Amino acid sequence: QVQLVESGGGLVQAGGSLRLSCAASGRIFSINRMAWYRQAPEKQRELVAVIFSDGSTNYAESVKGRITITRDATKNTVYLQMNSLKPEDTAVYYCKSYAKAYGWSIWNDYWGQGTQVTVSS
Repeated sequence: QVQLVESGGGLVQAGGSLRLSCAASGRIFSINRMAWYRQAPEKQRELVAVIFSDGSTNYAESVKGRITITRDATKNTVYLQMNSLKPEDTAVYYCKSYAKAYGWSIWNDYWGQGTQVTVSS
């Protein structure tokens, strides 16, 4: 089993910055990729950014240039640096890990519980 715990959310004014953290723990054998999703009220959950084991990244067009995903493999932690925040960035942000745990024969998706980000105008 792999557990993900997010932190760093909060209230910020438009144009401000936040850094979200997601720490993976448990009987981790390997992590293939980690990603951040977000879900605004009455909206579908959408992918914000993903970082793969080789260090390559993908971003949603709406956040490209403002948000950066990084990973510290030694700590099994992924970060989301959010700059120039806009009110439309307001959402619950979720961390997801595609990983394999000891005692399991397959890879699986693991989700954190989410952290609220609110951007005021």
